[in-house]
Amino acid sequence: EVDPSLQALESRQEEILKRLYELKSAVDGLSKMIQTPDADLDVTNIIQTGDCSPLTANGADLDLMLGKDYGALKDIVVNANPSLPPLSLLVLHRLLCERYKILSAVHTHSSVKSVPENLLKCFGEQTKKQPRHEYQLGFTLIWKDVPKPQMKFSVQTMCPIEGEGNIARFLFSLLGHKYSAVTSTLMDSWVDTALFQLKEGSSKERGAVLRAMNAALGKTAWLVGNELSVADVVAWCALQQTGSASAAPANVQKWMKSCENLAPFSAVLRLLK
Repeated sequence: EVDPSLQALESRQEEILKRLYELKSAVDGLSKMIQTPDADLDVTNIIQTGDCSPLTANGADLDLMLGKDYGALKDIVVNANPSLPPLSLLVLHRLLCERYKILSAVHTHSSVKSVPENLLKCFGEQTKKQPRHEYQLGFTLIWKDVPKPQMKFSVQTMCPIEGEGNIARFLFSLLGHKYSAVTSTLMDSWVDTALFQLKEGSSKERGAVLRAMNAALGKTAWLVGNELSVADVVAWCALQQTGSASAAPANVQKWMKSCENLAPFSAVLRLLK
């Protein structure tokens, strides 16, 4: 039979450890705010939301992918220009919210004079927040005057990841899908094609991409294989921003409807109206 005094001591130790982990989480959050290059920003608009509670939170998977740091929130910080909003990152944020418990925030940097209301509320309305340590991932979007989207993850001294495609690949990887080298290469190819030819290319290039997409979607439901991938997310967003959606061929139109039937896409589509 266990000594009651020993049980009481163990309970006290567990309570002390829990409080220490909570304190560590809070200190980590403050230190990241202090060390980040954007700590001196003039935040004229801040919206935080805790409404992205997961249907099935899986912290073990996230620890496996990003490294286990018990009691500390892992933070993603993205700088993006509101004149060229990276829609794919907004879709991916919502896909991540379906899997993990995410502490989301939207900030406005002093380098930006004004941001449309729909972009200020792109993560949803402000809701009652839970303690920081109860979240699995921090996702902060800062509307800032930058030439292309930039992302930092947890390590403040790291060189930022630049470009919508590179950030999209990282975010999608957090969903935990495993692909062969060939499949991953096909996805990378579609992501680059969507961004550099469909979104930024000439009308001739866009036409060629749409024909290629139509051919690919005549064989499979999604651009790469039979499930949604980062290629679909980036390509769909590129079509929305180029205004090519209405002129897309039949298979592409059908695929677009399939995307829009998913909540993360339909939510972002509402932002564009």
